[in-house]
Amino acid sequence: MAVKNFKYVILGGGVAAGYAAREFAKLGVQPGELAIISKEAVAPYERPALSKGYLFPQGAARLPGFHVCVGSGGERLLLEWYKEKGIELILRTEIVKADLPAKTLVSAAGEMFKYQILIIATGSTVIRLTDFGVQGADAKNIFYLREIDDADMLVEAIKAKKNGKAVIVGGGYIGLELGAAMKINNFDVSMVYPEPWCMPRLFTSGIAAFYEGYYANKGIKIIKGTVAVGFTSDSNGEVKEVKLKDGRVLEADIVVVGVGGRPLITLFKGQVEEEKGGIKTDAFFKTSVPNVYAVGDVATFPMKLYNDIRRVEHVDHARKSAEQAVKAIMASEAGKSVDEYDYLPYFYSRSFDLAWQFYGDNVGDTVLFGDNNPQSPKPKFGSYWIKDGKVVGAFLEGGTAEENQAIAKVAKLQPSVENLDALTSEGLSFACKI
Repeated sequence: MAVKNFKYVILGGGVAAGYAAREFAKLGVQPGELAIISKEAVAPYERPALSKGYLFPQGAARLPGFHVCVGSGGERLLLEWYKEKGIELILRTEIVKADLPAKTLVSAAGEMFKYQILIIATGSTVIRLTDFGVQGADAKNIFYLREIDDADMLVEAIKAKKNGKAVIVGGGYIGLELGAAMKINNFDVSMVYPEPWCMPRLFTSGIAAFYEGYYANKGIKIIKGTVAVGFTSDSNGEVKEVKLKDGRVLEADIVVVGVGGRPLITLFKGQVEEEKGGIKTDAFFKTSVPNVYAVGDVATFPMKLYNDIRRVEHVDHARKSAEQAVKAIMASEAGKSVDEYDYLPYFYSRSFDLAWQFYGDNVGDTVLFGDNNPQSPKPKFGSYWIKDGKVVGAFLEGGTAEENQAIAKVAKLQPSVENLDALTSEGLSFACKI
């Protein structure tokens, strides 16, 4: 069995891997020292594009246009970049065994890779309806969106089922972004989710009411408080109906499911300490195993701002945690130190002509401000979260770059607030004066 040896190995080929590679290059990694091992067939890319520009009927985003690190305004890392830097991209390679004490990874094809330092950047996998034994959930044209191969299959189906009926199962990120994308592709769209409103992990009922109203105005049917319990298919095995728990049956040419994900940590079970569903790390993303780091979706890390530990599934954290781990690795080798990771939670989304950003923590009391009428030509509204007399979180729809920076600053500084009614009337100007 051939054995390949590297000083550093990044396992996973997503956003975190690309940003880690850039940081290694910036800090002087030598040619031949670093490898990225990925089961995908392409170099790391900005995953958020798949649920947005990739699905546009005109001017669709395509590789190499959104390889990392273009998402944060940096140089796009094309295949040539990795070659120039002497970073080995080992693609189409699934690792099936990880022996952390022996510092060895083994692929499905039996290749062996040895490393001195490992960065686990395996990300998440989607939760599938077949995992729950939902009847007919293996029919053709039921899609999940995680990787570029998934997006390619969905694009082909959109072309094949032109102007057809689409059912979106789930009311979170993927549900809202895919609902918009399918409508833009001129599909008749229905969205189904069990919660009382969309995006319940972040949105308040007041925030959600705007988006549900906006989507309804676009002709999207929103069906809340029920779930898909079965699918029927035609003689070709393609989905044709979605059966709901409340007894309704929806026609469907395409179904897209977005009901969440789970971190890919099975390879390391019993070898590393876990917490809150992820691999436990310190503020430098070191795990309980020497010379093993974990970043992005898989890492449960100390959230300095709130003095607790969390796991965060978002592209911004994937980028920043990867950079932090590499800085810590290289500083340690040079006998230096780096500051602890001090992360301000950040989430965003874009759909139709809308774009929102959220910073901080969504706990405590809330106030809603601004114009949140779904019929408005240019709605602009937001929300603050207040805990123990301090603003701890801020959300803004339709903000300028400067206004978004202002709400980020508020969430970071956590200014005191005495009167919620006054805060409501002050609205965005409260953030802009901080």
